[in-house]
Amino acid sequence: MRFSEIPGQQGVKQLLLQSVQRQHVAHAQLFRGAEGSAAMALALAYATYLNCENQQPEDSCGRCPSCQKIDKLIHPDLNFILPVTTTKTVAKDAVSSKFAAEWRAFVLENPYQGLNDWMQHIGAENKQGSISKEESLQLLKLVSLKAFEAKFKIVIIWLPELMHPAAANAVLKLLEEPPPATVFLLVSHAPEQLLPTIISRVQPVVVRALSEDELTEWLRDAHQVPEVKARQIAQLAEGRPGLALTLREAATDQDYFEFFVAWMRMCFSYKVNDMLAKSDEFQKLGRENQKEFLHYALVVLRKVLLFGIDAQLVPHLAGKEEQFMKGFSRFVTPRNADLLTRELNDAHYHIERNANPKMVFLDTSLRVGELLKTAS
Repeated sequence: MRFSEIPGQQGVKQLLLQSVQRQHVAHAQLFRGAEGSAAMALALAYATYLNCENQQPEDSCGRCPSCQKIDKLIHPDLNFILPVTTTKTVAKDAVSSKFAAEWRAFVLENPYQGLNDWMQHIGAENKQGSISKEESLQLLKLVSLKAFEAKFKIVIIWLPELMHPAAANAVLKLLEEPPPATVFLLVSHAPEQLLPTIISRVQPVVVRALSEDELTEWLRDAHQVPEVKARQIAQLAEGRPGLALTLREAATDQDYFEFFVAWMRMCFSYKVNDMLAKSDEFQKLGRENQKEFLHYALVVLRKVLLFGIDAQLVPHLAGKEEQFMKGFSRFVTPRNADLLTRELNDAHYHIERNANPKMVFLDTSLRVGELLKTAS
């Protein structure tokens, strides 16, 4: 994994690069970011750079034996501790080492995935994953060995908030008395669930949400998603590349922006026959895309409200989107925004529970139409 392959996060990348170049590598670091963020990808890129044999100013070389082995997740000095559970193939004593092949395939396919994706990947069914107390014994054996061939032995602990208390205490002891030339990289989605004593012994690396522009550019350039669709997905992904990739797989050819604009005009004019016709279009989207569209509508509604308060709160608008915001912001104000949001949330709730989509859409349209007339 190269830093250059990860969208955005320029400040974090520079911080990590400089820590190595200035030889100020903290023995324990906590990469904290939301599920679907670039936290794991950054930890992998950093691990690659730490042991790269030909470090470049901005990235690892990608060609030396160390880089090539880490790229395949087969370097003997790169170790993973992660939540697992018993499965059909691992009936007892579930520890990370028994899932090494599955983990390699999982991460190499997409380093932005979350816990539920991992549980499905290993066939956990309805079981919950955790880092068990047995894992602590494996960890102690692991770090007692010197690095085989690299400068640093690296231990990446994915989702340490899921550690059994015994495992958490073992990690704490290692952080208090770190083995030589060993770097612990904790990758957490919920760091507030960690022991305060662990938090106090790690250097935080905050992985922020990406901007819409950063996600749009990444989807367009790295994943060949058309510009309009990339922008639409970026608006839905809430700054998380993992969610953006999931939405890309489920993407429809429907232009949600055009659909939303036409819907709002129809609601305001209160033409019931047109609403009925539009509800047929809504039904044809399919349930997942119906939910996705309603989520998109909520995102746009929030933007419209912010634009009406101060246009500078919604940067990077252009063309027809900016023109629509200017006109529609008169009808979405603090007076009716909460009620409009509630209507769209209710519609999403009912669609999720298999209500008739035509009825839901028509009822929501009528209610939204009434609320748009109460803006002032």
